[in-house]
Amino acid sequence: MDSTTHLLDLKLADGREKQASIDVSISISTFGHLPTVERVVDLVRRVLEGECAPFESIGIILADHETVLELNQTWLEHDFHTDVLSFLIEDDPRHLEGEVYVDVETAEERHQEFESTIQEEIERYIVHGLLHLVGYDDATEAERKAMQQLENRYAAL
Repeated sequence: MDSTTHLLDLKLADGREKQASIDVSISISTFGHLPTVERVVDLVRRVLEGECAPFESIGIILADHETVLELNQTWLEHDFHTDVLSFLIEDDPRHLEGEVYVDVETAEERHQEFESTIQEEIERYIVHGLLHLVGYDDATEAERKAMQQLENRYAAL
């Protein structure tokens, strides 16, 4: 698995400044349509700054069906594939940490359904997962629409 760490100086929308560590891990090496690490870091920055989310550490893991399914089964007791999983690792307001697991194979399978490229779909999943980390839910139609608007804003699709 390839992994890089970036330190970001965030300027939150409420005026506060915060430093965050962003780890980008790619566990699927045979996939050619991945966003650049710089683009992933930029997406994280946009969401954290825009949502005033003072995370200390965020992990973005680009993975395959098997990895995401196993996590879904183990931690959520859901026996089905999903596009993205978010885990809040530490929820102390002074030290927030989280991870987002993106199933890039799902993006490859479904991108045409949403008239997007594979890379755009992966980016949308990253933003979607980050929005879950900062507290958004998509259980209702109104919540789904609100999240989709934010996804469009942050991913600039």
